[in-house]
Amino acid sequence: MQEASFLGVLKVILILLLIYYGLKILTRLFGPLLLRYVTKKAGERFQQQFQQYNQSQSSGDNDVTIDKKPKQKSTNKDVGEYIDFEEID
Repeated sequence: MQEASFLGVLKVILILLLIYYGLKILTRLFGPLLLRYVTKKAGERFQQQFQQYNQSQSSGDNDVTIDKKPKQKSTNKDVGEYIDFEEID
């Protein structure tokens, strides 16, 4: 059975710390760029959808249409019959 040496454990801890701080620095450098890119793309998509919506609204013949489901009475016959009761003291 092998035992971990003190220097081996120390190397692993130092490597993990270097990776942690390296990622932290890279995040600070490239985080704002990535965020700017994502917000720019989201804005472009939003504007494109807005333009498509406006084009579909303006291309109509100014007819007003209302699409509505007809009301259906909801009766549940599976519940059983209602029994009125009185409390007896």
